[in-house]
Amino acid sequence: MTSPGAGVGGTFEDNHMNAHSRFRRTLIAVVAGAAALSAGVSAALDAPPVAPIRPVTDRYFGTEVVDDYRYLENLSDPAVQAWMRAQASYTRSVLDALPGRAALLERIHELSNSDVQRGNFVRRGQRYFYEMSEPGAQQPKLYYRDGLAGEEHLLIDPAKAGATPTSHLSLDFFTPSWDGRYVAYGMSEGGSEESVLRVLEVASGKRLAEEIDRTSNSVIGWRPDNRSFFYLRYAKSGPDTPAAETLYNARSYLHTLGARTRGENDPVVFGRGVARGLKVPEGQGTYVVTAADSPYAIAVANHNMDNNPVTLYVAPLAKVHGASTPWRKLADVEDGVSQFELHRQSLYFLSQKGASRFRLLATPLTRPDVRRGQLVVAERAGVITGFALAKEGIYLRERDGAVSKLLLSSMDGKRLRALPLPYAGSLFGPVTDPLESGALFNMQSWVQAPRLFSYDPVSDVASDTGLIPPSKVDSSQLESREVLALSYDGTRIPLSIIYRKGLVLDGSHPTLLRGYGAYGSTAEARFTATSIAWIERGGVIAVAHIRGGGEYGEDWHRGGQKLSKPNTILDFIACGQYLVDSGYTASKRMAAQGGSAGGITVGGALTWRPDLFGVILDHVGMSDSLRAETEANGPPNIVEFGSTRTEEGFHGLYAMSAYAHVRAGTAYPAVLFTTGANDPRVSPWHMTKMAARVQAASTSGRPVLLRIDYDAGHGIGSNRSQREIETADVWSFALWQMGDQAFQPARDQAPAR
Repeated sequence: MTSPGAGVGGTFEDNHMNAHSRFRRTLIAVVAGAAALSAGVSAALDAPPVAPIRPVTDRYFGTEVVDDYRYLENLSDPAVQAWMRAQASYTRSVLDALPGRAALLERIHELSNSDVQRGNFVRRGQRYFYEMSEPGAQQPKLYYRDGLAGEEHLLIDPAKAGATPTSHLSLDFFTPSWDGRYVAYGMSEGGSEESVLRVLEVASGKRLAEEIDRTSNSVIGWRPDNRSFFYLRYAKSGPDTPAAETLYNARSYLHTLGARTRGENDPVVFGRGVARGLKVPEGQGTYVVTAADSPYAIAVANHNMDNNPVTLYVAPLAKVHGASTPWRKLADVEDGVSQFELHRQSLYFLSQKGASRFRLLATPLTRPDVRRGQLVVAERAGVITGFALAKEGIYLRERDGAVSKLLLSSMDGKRLRALPLPYAGSLFGPVTDPLESGALFNMQSWVQAPRLFSYDPVSDVASDTGLIPPSKVDSSQLESREVLALSYDGTRIPLSIIYRKGLVLDGSHPTLLRGYGAYGSTAEARFTATSIAWIERGGVIAVAHIRGGGEYGEDWHRGGQKLSKPNTILDFIACGQYLVDSGYTASKRMAAQGGSAGGITVGGALTWRPDLFGVILDHVGMSDSLRAETEANGPPNIVEFGSTRTEEGFHGLYAMSAYAHVRAGTAYPAVLFTTGANDPRVSPWHMTKMAARVQAASTSGRPVLLRIDYDAGHGIGSNRSQREIETADVWSFALWQMGDQAFQPARDQAPAR
């Protein structure tokens, strides 16, 4: 399931019609495949194919739980695949029959392709690396330029890197060497995130011989020689390799350019079981962090490859050689260290220990002690969400309610001030080079398109770089409000509402209520041009900042975690009730929308308050939480959700499991479940099992559909056309069920509630 990272990625979307033609050819293949595997289910295209009930009973600490569709977890079973393809075919036929869908797709395509976007900047001296998406491009391309006003040079175009007629490639990560001469990067196929690590020489654009597989989520730590780097790699899959080990307990290796180009004999330097006597906790990945100006290396054991507290070790960089590296433990999870940066002989780090909204500390690596670190910036009224080092000091990003602040502190913390910003909104970044001056940052809001600014500490001015041109999309019609909804226990829940100016609160507006609420991740205000396609139809988009997220710091996160997870669902329901009570919408016109760990949220909305929502839109959602830890990506998420191996863990997981609480004979709302066949984070069986169960249980007569993209995973590597088509499908389904006459098939009337 999705977990938040330190950086903030942009949304990047070639020719839409070509992609749509490929999609249609794939659909024909899907129907043919289903027919070949199971003539019985594929013949019944007037209704979704019924999944047989084959109950399996589990006993957890005296509680019996019956699972009617356990067999759907076997995704390699031909019968399961036939059922899935028949479901996908049926869903495709229903969605394609909605008369307003084609026009909506064209409008989404127009908005999605309006602007040039540049993001994910990395600075190496005066050389800047970044991704750019141009109108019509399917995937972001990697570029560089020398100086912000320098000439732009293309380095990597995923569309020309070996895609097949039925699959596409995505750029998963990139890290330049300290001198900017090389770029190590990862690419994967079909949204799988199964990265292959390669290296490019920047000046010539020549790809080196390196091709190292099993490097998903890799964090690259270049050494000062700029010819070698540390990387993480997962275990090779074999007949006796547990499935979880292919996405769990990665180890760190040292690679030298030109040597062992496939990585097979690269020396392992850190990880679980690497060195006798060095205890490394279980977790999704280990990696080694370096800095251009530091003689030390930091080894990280990260449970879920996110910014939650990690276990840290330190060693002199010159002594990091194989299993004998003298790693010394620096911090445990309970020390609360999240983001950190090396700087010469010191380590600067954010800590949540004793500071829910975080504080910045430092410790000398000659005698490190994070528990008695030097306080640089104390906990503040806002949440410190990140920092970056520069020649003149430390830039900190602080979130204060719905807006961001940019602070500049001296290295010792004795001087701290807020910097002037062009307007109130969300700030992403800052991007710096510790050896250079200045900072680069992106600003935007719910109703203002992103712009890229450069702060000059000499003039104390933030200037628009022009690298993100003014948007061609007219957003002057948009307006947003920040309100507070009252949850069941008196807690006030922030709710962002975006709509067209002059909105009349008469309950008539189709509304999307979105929620996530996990891992301490925050739903920052972002401008999305395609949202106009919804809003200009009189629609409302609302974002619920529920517990489990990080809007108010770590306490807010823990308030929606494990046994407290019901708070996340109840907060979301309270936000829905606010929208209805305030006249923005009515239940029959309101859709609950969420995905990944947000599947718990919208799944809870479905099972706890089916009367409050007219539509449920569940994307790659975690639904059967009792079985989640059995999937390949399950173990890393135990820290966030718990484990059925403990009684407390079972009760928490049972309470949050939407799948376990679907009840036969219930009038459920219309539901669209969506998944990608190559999803490495939340197995597709979460959505298939949930679809089967709700289809069998619901008595409302409203549709329950399962949409499957066979060239996608969790959505992270999807191309622009895939995102456009999915958005059109999801919104068309919602508008159909909300009664929009433009989306009613000729044989239908607007559904009544």
